[in-house]
Amino acid sequence: MNYLAHLHLARLAHSSPLGNLMADFVRGNPRGVWSDEIAAGILLHRRIDVMTDALPQVRVARGYFRAETYRVSPIALDVIWDHFLSLHWDKIVPDLSLPEFLRQAQTAIVPHLAVTPERFQNLNRWLWRDRWMEKYAEAPYLQNVLSGMASRRPRLAALADCYQDFVDNYQLLDALFWQFYPQMMAQAVDRSL
Repeated sequence: MNYLAHLHLARLAHSSPLGNLMADFVRGNPRGVWSDEIAAGILLHRRIDVMTDALPQVRVARGYFRAETYRVSPIALDVIWDHFLSLHWDKIVPDLSLPEFLRQAQTAIVPHLAVTPERFQNLNRWLWRDRWMEKYAEAPYLQNVLSGMASRRPRLAALADCYQDFVDNYQLLDALFWQFYPQMMAQAVDRSL
């Protein structure tokens, strides 16, 4: 899962949006370093990542990637799942528009940025202003996202080529998203993630 899914599942689980969004920028045990609420959000994010990677649907999805992109497919899939969530937002969350959801998340996160890791602060400079999570709904935008990620980390250069795997298997990936994401939503509501 990427930014949007983590924020959405956090909301369903009544968990800290800041902790859930910031988790990839925090190393080690967050307890005692961050407030209990933020630490719990960081740990929820980590559990969701482990759980998602182990899902049978995600294993099937990885098989849709070519040999040269297979190694980075879990990273590409995180962005792809956010595409489908953004695209289908009105079906998944009919009572709250995506722009309003993101406005609420931004309002909860931005006032606390000064005490967060610098790399996370840098992300937030662009994330909200450029409306990344709304743009995820546009399939061609993912090419920019994946290429940008590839250019920032040479060892992830294959991410730039994952867009073709996404396009070639679009309907199959969409179907897999619908197989597992509603279950994750239910688990978030039940707080069993």
